[in-house]
Amino acid sequence: MSGDVNGIALAVFVFFFLLVTWMGFRAAKWRQAENSKSLDEWGLGGRSFGTWITWFLLGGDLYTAYTFVAVPAAVYAAGASGFFAVPYTILVYPLIFTFLPRLWSVSHRHGYVTTSDFVRGRFGSRGLSLAVAVTGILATMPYIALQLVGIQAVLDVMGVGGSESTHWFVKDLPILLAFAVLAAYTYSSGLRAPALIAFVKDGLIYLVIAVAIIYIPMRLGGFGEIFSKAGEALSRTDPATGGPRGELASGPGAQWAYATLAIGSALALFMYPHSITATLSGKNRNVIRRNTTILPLYSLMLGFLALLGFMAIAAGIEVENGQLAIPQLFDAMFPDWFTGVAFAAIGIGALVPAAIMSIAAANLFTRNIYRDFLRPHATPEQETKVSKLASLLVKVGALVFVLGMDKTVAINFQLLGGIWILQTFPALVGGLFTRWFHRWALIAGWAVGMVYGTLAAYGVASPTQAHFGGSNAEIPLIGEIGYIGTTAFALNVLVTVVATVVLRAVKAPDGVDETRPDDYTADAGEPPNAPVAPAVSHREERAPTA
Repeated sequence: MSGDVNGIALAVFVFFFLLVTWMGFRAAKWRQAENSKSLDEWGLGGRSFGTWITWFLLGGDLYTAYTFVAVPAAVYAAGASGFFAVPYTILVYPLIFTFLPRLWSVSHRHGYVTTSDFVRGRFGSRGLSLAVAVTGILATMPYIALQLVGIQAVLDVMGVGGSESTHWFVKDLPILLAFAVLAAYTYSSGLRAPALIAFVKDGLIYLVIAVAIIYIPMRLGGFGEIFSKAGEALSRTDPATGGPRGELASGPGAQWAYATLAIGSALALFMYPHSITATLSGKNRNVIRRNTTILPLYSLMLGFLALLGFMAIAAGIEVENGQLAIPQLFDAMFPDWFTGVAFAAIGIGALVPAAIMSIAAANLFTRNIYRDFLRPHATPEQETKVSKLASLLVKVGALVFVLGMDKTVAINFQLLGGIWILQTFPALVGGLFTRWFHRWALIAGWAVGMVYGTLAAYGVASPTQAHFGGSNAEIPLIGEIGYIGTTAFALNVLVTVVATVVLRAVKAPDGVDETRPDDYTADAGEPPNAPVAPAVSHREERAPTA
């Protein structure tokens, strides 16, 4: 341990951690079904969650500890550019209103557990399904790692472990214990554990934000004083770049980067496997529709959360690692007992999404790699067992990533994951509305987007890294600086459309579509469809059914 341990804050933090640990294990008995050994039960909570449970689960899934720490940290470091998360979460909900209910319906009809299941069924291509699955797993790994970074940030500020400890085991013991508990209750309870814990997590976050947005400005002299001090600090020269540290309001030179990052992030958010896992846990189509209308409440919270970055500047918080700015702000502004509540909100805000993410990645491996390519006739019990083991391995990988690499590297790999996951949009969302895209064209577009996005990100340097130093680069033909993911997505769509036209013209063989038009509007209680008779003779592309 380091020298100064905030004992009161630590005690409150430990209390809430023990509470959610008990809830996590207790969740195995919550709403338990007779057939608890199926992947539907362990990985999707039996597809039985109503509107409010799904709302808390999605909120706990999307608004993570990384969001809690990194969004205001971006505002603290650069000013207005950190607010991109607010418009992108406003843009995303009308978008998902158009396609998430369709995905829920077709998944309900055919028993799809993952996005790759749908892609395979829609386009009759295990190759395209594999591409989507691998992309999802790769994009999720650093995201899980960053949840552990969030826990480390609050432990450092409380004086538990952290960078001042000399022995690696003492330094990392708290995060190892948190990981072990997370792994244990996720293994035993599946998606029900984060669904139950999400009530505590979201309640704490709303409480902390409500108090912070009123109490901290009162201590700092009001919002006028906060913005004045923040504007003055951001206008100072940054020795690393030679220019101003940031901007209080986004200037003309940053507008392309701001807009393309917001748009690209909005398109990517519900491509992540954990977003879809939480969505498919809903018990009927209307649960999904209602959630797209009430989830914007979290966007309001996110706007308040971003303002904490300006408050940290006004409060005189000085940290080399921006991820510590908000924990340091809470430690400086709140009484010790409420600091513990705030730190518990961040810590539990890491456990909920980390659990869902590991389950989602495990489901992708089990359904779209293990069953499709290694064990075609696996039983539901075998699938569940493999998924449980895979979820443990995913968390171990994330833990190694966090403990073995610099935190800045972890953050930039998460940015790279966002670029990658966006390249699955044409296959998933396009497939929900049209069968016109050719399966081979979708693979070609995906490959071009992945290669361009990775190479462009590799060429971005930062003051601390020679490669993968950020997610913005020059947009070809336009010459403006913009989000690499959006440019890669545009190339992906262009290649997919052109290749589809060519492949349709030469009458390239198409895959089997096992879905029907009425699958996309089906609701709970309607029986699953019988398999569709193949229109073409390319049965080798169809995955065996369990």
